[in-house]
Amino acid sequence: MKVGFDGKRAVSNMTGLGNYSRLVIERMAETFPDDTFYVYTPALKANPRLAGIKSLSNVEFHTPPPMGFSGSLWRTFGISNHLRPDGIDIYHGLSNELPLNIRNAGVASVVTVHDVIYRRVPECYNPLDRKIYDYKYGRSCRNATRIIAISERTRQDIIELYGIFPEKIDVIYQGCDESFKCKCSPAEFREVRQRLGLPERYLLQVGTIESRKNLELSVRALASVPADITLVAVGRDRKGYKKHVEGIARECGVSGRVVFLNEVAFRDLPALNQMAEVILYPSRYEGFGIPVIEGLESGRPVVAASGSCLEEAGGNAARYVAPDDPRALAEIINAILSDSGLAADMVEKGFRQAKRFDTSAMADSIMEVYRKAIGEYNLTNNPKPKNFSLPDLPV
Repeated sequence: MKVGFDGKRAVSNMTGLGNYSRLVIERMAETFPDDTFYVYTPALKANPRLAGIKSLSNVEFHTPPPMGFSGSLWRTFGISNHLRPDGIDIYHGLSNELPLNIRNAGVASVVTVHDVIYRRVPECYNPLDRKIYDYKYGRSCRNATRIIAISERTRQDIIELYGIFPEKIDVIYQGCDESFKCKCSPAEFREVRQRLGLPERYLLQVGTIESRKNLELSVRALASVPADITLVAVGRDRKGYKKHVEGIARECGVSGRVVFLNEVAFRDLPALNQMAEVILYPSRYEGFGIPVIEGLESGRPVVAASGSCLEEAGGNAARYVAPDDPRALAEIINAILSDSGLAADMVEKGFRQAKRFDTSAMADSIMEVYRKAIGEYNLTNNPKPKNFSLPDLPV
């Protein structure tokens, strides 16, 4: 089988969508070495996170030809013209979208939809971006042969907001990077702690510093947590939300106990997680919530917000609070800090829960979707005549 991937995010995005794209490409190529995987990208930039993919002999990168579409236009319209000539059997849009003319490509297609947050939390997006996302992602859902949703919550959102038949959507949970499963050494802990200036005891929240991620809740809860505990927030600032959070920290008297880390290398995240007292993820709405899985794999207690899909990720291993209840969050944090038995129980359950998101199982499930999509596409586009029958053989 020849599989084509939308590789833009894998090449240029260093966070969620890029991590998912790289994970899928690498796991599929490793799990199915006899198949060939073409990664179509508008540009092939230097990215150390691509080293594993580039080392695989059955992965090829394809960029725009010298003449014709280039950049985003090639991704939106030009790629479809290459799929049949390249012998592609199925094209997979890894980050919510397919080329707008994918129906003219002559091949089956799958799109992974991560979330429909722009519809659920519209105040976090400007009106023009919402319209663009709604058009491109909605059209991709309608044009795709099949859809992969990364959670049951996202599947329900697609059905409700885009009117897609449930039978067209498969839920395939994603796993996290294998590095989170590897226990760091004491020397690695010391090196990372010193280089990043980490406090001795801290709570950790990883994610963009924006209103939807709800860092405000963690800061407000911190005021009721023992004074030797610091909150470390890892992520880039968006729309000046960091200043808002800093104001809340001053208001709550904890400004000296909140540390912001912006440029953190991905390789440092496993150690950051493993040294934390508790992993916090009180986001108001997510498509899945990979930091929850990273926390579970790191062997740390995890506390998340209720109300979207985070319960799917954390299962009965994590604890959950309403996204506007700092008192409840503080109570759970204090219970974990003061009760080693509770913390150990959460960690043990966390390892069991994390096994649900094994990446090899993910690859097998995706391949099954490919096979279904190819079969459905061929049946729809190459139907047998209504009165089809085999001719009589001569006697």
